[in-house]
Amino acid sequence: MIKKIVAAVAVLLALWASIYMIGLDKEANKMQRIAELLKSTSMEDKKLNTTSQKQIVQQPVQQTSTTSSKDKEVEDKLKALKEKAGNIAAFNVSPLYKKSCASCHGNIGEGIIGPKLLGDSKEKILNALHDFKSGKRKNYVMYGLLGNMSDEQLEQLATEISTFQQKLEEATKQ
Repeated sequence: MIKKIVAAVAVLLALWASIYMIGLDKEANKMQRIAELLKSTSMEDKKLNTTSQKQIVQQPVQQTSTTSSKDKEVEDKLKALKEKAGNIAAFNVSPLYKKSCASCHGNIGEGIIGPKLLGDSKEKILNALHDFKSGKRKNYVMYGLLGNMSDEQLEQLATEISTFQQKLEEATKQ
C-alpha cells in the first residue's frame, strides 16, 4: 500500500515538473521574441543615425597641411553630427502619437513594424485612419487602436503626422 502511495506521489511530482518546464519554455520563447523585437528596433535607430552620418561625411573635406587643422576639422564634424543627432532625438511628438502610433511607425514616422509615414499628406493619412477605423481596410491592430478615437483625435494625428517630414528636415539642417 505504501509503495502505491509513493509511486502515485512520484507520478504526480513528475507530472507537475513536466507542466512547470513547459511553462518555463513558453516564457523563454516570449523573452526571445521580445529580445528579437528590441534588436530589430535598435537596428532601425542605427539606420536613421547612419543616414545622418552619411549626410555629414559627404560634405567635401579640404586638404590641409598640418595635422592639427585636420584634427580640428574632424572635431567640428563630430560636433555637427552630435548636434544633428541631438536635434533628431529632440523631435517632439504628441502623447497621443507616442501612445498609439510610435511603437509600430517609429518615433518620427520612419516606419518600424508599420509602414513609413514620413512625407504623407494630411488627406492621405486621414483617409487611411478613417478606413482602418471603419473596417474598410483590414488591420486588426489599427482597428483596435482607432476604434475608441474620436474624429477630432484622428484629425489631430493626421495633422501632426503630415508635418513630420518638414520637422525632420528642419532638425537636420541645424
